[in-house]
Amino acid sequence: MNDWSELVRWLPYLIPIVLIQTGLMVVALIDLIRRERTKGPKWVWLLVILFVNWIGPIVYFIFGREE
Repeated sequence: MNDWSELVRWLPYLIPIVLIQTGLMVVALIDLIRRERTKGPKWVWLLVILFVNWIGPIVYFIFGREE
């Protein structure tokens, strides 16, 4: 079995995960831009959202937003 067929086999499972992650990242970025105050500098939260891929947006929503 080659790598291509293995990827094609897993693709139906990967597409929804990638779409959910992308949507969560976009919502977190929009919320960060619109929010006046955050817990810490906005540029740090931007880096967390963008570069801590799978958990960055979730960490921002739990710890970064100031009510």
